[in-house]
Amino acid sequence: MDNVQNELKYKFGLIGKNIDYSFSRGYFSEKFQAENLPYTYVNFDLGHISEFENIFQSSETIKGLNVTIPYKEAIIPFLDKLNKRAKKIGAVNTIKVNKKGKLIGYNTDYYGFKNSLKPHLNSNHKKALILGTGGASKAIAYALKQLKIEFHFVSRAKKENVTFIYSELTEEIIKEHQILINCSPVGTYPNVNACPDIPYDGISEHHILYDLIYNPEQTKFLKLGDSQNAITINGLKMLELQAEKSWEIWNS
Repeated sequence: MDNVQNELKYKFGLIGKNIDYSFSRGYFSEKFQAENLPYTYVNFDLGHISEFENIFQSSETIKGLNVTIPYKEAIIPFLDKLNKRAKKIGAVNTIKVNKKGKLIGYNTDYYGFKNSLKPHLNSNHKKALILGTGGASKAIAYALKQLKIEFHFVSRAKKENVTFIYSELTEEIIKEHQILINCSPVGTYPNVNACPDIPYDGISEHHILYDLIYNPEQTKFLKLGDSQNAITINGLKMLELQAEKSWEIWNS
């Protein structure tokens, strides 16, 4: 009986900001129910990353955490250790609490992205534009490197590592880069009529448009790609894959 009670105290959760509608909570709650596991998964909605340490003050034992926008980089100083890949990427979306209570940071975003993009790639997909430069974009860049796809960052302002600002993009540049990835939150519910400001006329049936957003299911960015006969992918498969990878890490 004691053992069951101990197990009941295990808790997992998501760290982010304004995360009422979160994929992770629904996904893991359903998983725990389906597999008859006595765990809970909660959202830790933090107004500021400095509130992170407060989440360990409850009596329940936290075993693992996911991290979402805007804390994938800001969380790093609070961790005891980074796994090699997370260190290379410079962003964390999964935290494992080991037996000694140490917090170890991992990145499973790159895995989810890489494996959801791969089935759609053709020999013409040699160059990509990454729209946005936040924590998620770092994992995307890492995955593209592994796939040997050349990429450039697009941002609203010139900064280190940014090749283009939005106002410099031309139809020619779009034609040349046949993978377009939206890593920005532009177009997320409820702002469903917003989309990245790019010359959509440069898009053809040879393009892949990938949006990390999954709510709505088809963002305006994807709709505009669709109308040009491009392949369009939303962020759902990536989320499922990275969640399963997180689960593997927590249980290893």
